[in-house]
Amino acid sequence: MHNKKQRIILVVSNDLTGDNRLHKVCTSLTHAGYSVLLVGRKLKTSKLLPPTLYETKRLFLLFTKGPLFYIFFQIRLCMFLIFKRAAIITANDLDTLPALYIVSKLKGIKLIYDSHEYFTEVPELVQRPRVQKIWKYIESSIVPKLPYMITVCDSIANIYENTYHIPVHVIKNTPYKIINPPNPITIARITKPYIIYQGAINIGRGLELLIDSMQYIETYQLVIIGHGDLFENIQTQIQDKNLHNKIVCTGKIHFSRLPAYTAGAVLGVSLEENIGKNYYYALPNKLFDYIQARIPVLVSDLPEMSAIVRTYNCGQIVQERTAQKLAEQICAIIENTNQYAEYVNNAHKASEIVCWEQEEQTLLNLYSQ
Repeated sequence: MHNKKQRIILVVSNDLTGDNRLHKVCTSLTHAGYSVLLVGRKLKTSKLLPPTLYETKRLFLLFTKGPLFYIFFQIRLCMFLIFKRAAIITANDLDTLPALYIVSKLKGIKLIYDSHEYFTEVPELVQRPRVQKIWKYIESSIVPKLPYMITVCDSIANIYENTYHIPVHVIKNTPYKIINPPNPITIARITKPYIIYQGAINIGRGLELLIDSMQYIETYQLVIIGHGDLFENIQTQIQDKNLHNKIVCTGKIHFSRLPAYTAGAVLGVSLEENIGKNYYYALPNKLFDYIQARIPVLVSDLPEMSAIVRTYNCGQIVQERTAQKLAEQICAIIENTNQYAEYVNNAHKASEIVCWEQEEQTLLNLYSQ
């Protein structure tokens, strides 16, 4: 039995604003009796964090991107953690692992590595082979020595186990079970039933195709929730295609408010492109958010996400990645009344299974070892 006030410090490189996975992890650990501190970084654009059951700390850094950011971030983390009491420290993603590995060795404390994605295969690194090579070297130098590793799906876990011959635990990024979805929120400029995309506005998310498909859809609107590197690009695309009356971009919305937006949609889409192994094996949390909202889904024909749709029959897999064919498939899903009702019913059943309450026990077992 663990000491009920064992200290756990979890570290991530983002500003904590929209990281629902870590919020769930920290909340579960706090409920289990641990004393939890979540550490991120403070940006000029960072918003005030809402109250949480656990402690939070955001570190300010002079550099916000590029090699100098990563170097000084590791130094700052080492300096911060070396003087902090903790029984367990958790590195979330590879860009926090070097510092935490050093601290765990210096202080002789338990280190858990939680890889939220196939980090070395993200598009931003696949397109920059020299930088990718550096991160692969860091990964191959540290990961084989780790006794505790977590990742988000079976496919990525299998890759790490086969590459580094270590046990990898799978904790899917599922949301809390929603007993009764909230009343839908009113969204400015939305006057018709709407399709929803929620998540990062980044390369490889299929957003350009989705926006183009709206040229062929008159009966429905599209709501895009989130922010990222391509946010301004898609705004330009919407204006250039004269689709501003059909598409609303809300920007980033805190995860606590998100279910009310999701609940009002008639269809949830996740159209990741096959650009690197990270996306190929993606199992986006938005897919599970759609299921908890009891709305049908339309997803890319990629292994992990298509397996969820096939297992629970809660929607469809994209048949053809052209704007017109995608538009036709979207409309067909919504307008086939009997089939649509079946998808909704199946999403309701799946919501009992693909939820955080099912994943939580794996998490707690790992931390108590």
